Amino acid sequence: MALPSVLFVSSEVSPFAKTGGLGDVVGALPIALKERGHDVRVLLPRYSHLSTAGMVEHAQPVAVPMGAGERWCKVFETRLPGSDVPLYLLEHDALFARGYIYDPPTGQPPDQLLRMALLSRGAFALARHLHWTPDVFHAHDWPSALVPVYLNTAEAHAFPESASVLTIHNLLHQGKLPATLLAQAQIPQSEFRADSLEDFGGLNLLKGGLYHATMLTTVSPTYAREIRTAEYGCGLAHVLDFRGADLVGVLNGIDDKAWDPRTDPHLPAHFDAHELSGKSKCKRALQEELRLPVRDDVCVLAMVARLSRQKGSDVVVEAAERLLALGCQLVVLGAGDADLEHALLDMNVRLGDRLRARIGFDDGLAHRIYAGADLFLMPSRFEPCGLSQMYSQRYGTMPVVRSTGGLVDTVENFDAKTGAGSGFRLEDLSADSLVDTVAWAVEAWRGKGAYAQMQRRAMQKKLGWGEAAAQYGDVYRWALERKRGF
Repeated sequence: MALPSVLFVSSEVSPFAKTGGLGDVVGALPIALKERGHDVRVLLPRYSHLSTAGMVEHAQPVAVPMGAGERWCKVFETRLPGSDVPLYLLEHDALFARGYIYDPPTGQPPDQLLRMALLSRGAFALARHLHWTPDVFHAHDWPSALVPVYLNTAEAHAFPESASVLTIHNLLHQGKLPATLLAQAQIPQSEFRADSLEDFGGLNLLKGGLYHATMLTTVSPTYAREIRTAEYGCGLAHVLDFRGADLVGVLNGIDDKAWDPRTDPHLPAHFDAHELSGKSKCKRALQEELRLPVRDDVCVLAMVARLSRQKGSDVVVEAAERLLALGCQLVVLGAGDADLEHALLDMNVRLGDRLRARIGFDDGLAHRIYAGADLFLMPSRFEPCGLSQMYSQRYGTMPVVRSTGGLVDTVENFDAKTGAGSGFRLEDLSADSLVDTVAWAVEAWRGKGAYAQMQRRAMQKKLGWGEAAAQYGDVYRWALERKRGF
C-alpha cells in the first residue's frame, strides 16, 4: 500500500493559532509525516488575528453546505514554517473573524455549532476544490469531531474510500451544545441518538466523533488506558471501552530543533549532555534576571504551566513555603485561575528573596527557566501527554511529576543505586506528597554523582516527532484496512 495521504482538520495550528498542546501537535506532526513521504495538508479557520499578507488567495471561493443553504468561504494558502506542507485557511468572517478561538469572556457563543460544523464540513469542500481525495481525514478534539460524522453521513457518497482518524488531546473538553441546533449543521436527525451525538438530551460533538471515526488515537499510551476508566473517562469511558480495539495511544513528540540547549537563541549560554558548564551560567543568569540571590548551592525549582487544578498548580501553591524551607528557590511562570494568580502575587511580595512568580506567558523566559532551573514541578491531576516534562529533560532539568498519563510514559523514576531514571514521580497528589518527593529530589541533586548520570542520559533521549510519525503511518493504514476491507 502506498503511503496514505492525509488532511489534518484542526482549530489550532502552531504558530498561527494556539491555546495549548493541540496547536503544537498539529504544527509539528504534519511536517514529520511529510518527511516520511506522506502527502499531508492542513486546514485551519482564518481567525481575525491571522494576517493573510504574503499568502496565496485562491481565485475561487468554496461553498460549504450549512443550515438552509451554503456558506461561501475564501481559501488562503501558505506553508507550515520551515516546510513545504500546505496550510489552507478557511475564511468566513461572520463565524471566524472574532477576538477568540473558542469562547468570548461572556461564555459559549450561540453559534458555536455553526462555527465548528463549518470547519468540519469545510474539509470536504476544500478537498473537492483542490480536486484531491485524501485517504484519511485526521480530526483533532471536539472542534473538528464532526468530520467523521459527516464522512459517514452527508459526505459518504462523495468520499466512499476515505477513512477518518480522531485524536483526543484532552477528553475533558467535549463540545456540549443544545440539541435544538442540530439542523443548522445539516446532519440527519437520526444521528441524535445515544450511540452518536446525543448525550443526556443534548449534543456532544466529541461523543459523535468517537462513535463515527474509523480509528481513534490519543496522545500517550497510559492516557489511552486511563480514559477507559470512570476516574478519567469524563463521562465517556463506556464509549471508549466500546471502541477500545480501535483506540491507540501515540506519544507526542517535541520540536527538538526549537528546544535544543546547544543552539537555543533565548539562552545566555549553550550546553549539552557532555558539557554542562553552560547550564550553570544559565542558572546564574536566571537568578539575576528574576532578582533572586545568585547562589550555585541553592536548588532552583520551576513551574511553567497554565495555573489550574488540572496542572496541580494549587498543590504547588499550597506547598510553596514548605518547598522553600528545603533550602530552595521557586520560579513560576504562567497564568490561569484568578485565585492562584493572586496567591502567587502575594507570595511574590512576602517571599520575594526566595520566590519569583511572573503572571502571563513569555516564550523566551520559559526557555531560560527550563535551562536555568535544577528541578521542574509538574504534579498534574491528569495529563494526556504533556510537553513540559520533555522540554525540561532536554535541558537537564529533572522533572518531579505525578504518575499519570503521558508523565508515566516519559519520566522513569530515579534509582539512586544505579542512576537510572529520568525524574521523580509521586503517586498521591497532596502537598505532603509533593514536599516529600521534592525533598528526595533535592537530596539526589546535592549528591551530584548518580543525579548527573541521570541528567546526561535524560538530555540524550530521543523526544522528536519521528517515532510518532511512524506510528501514525501505521494508524492510517489500519484505518484504511478497516474502511476498505483489505
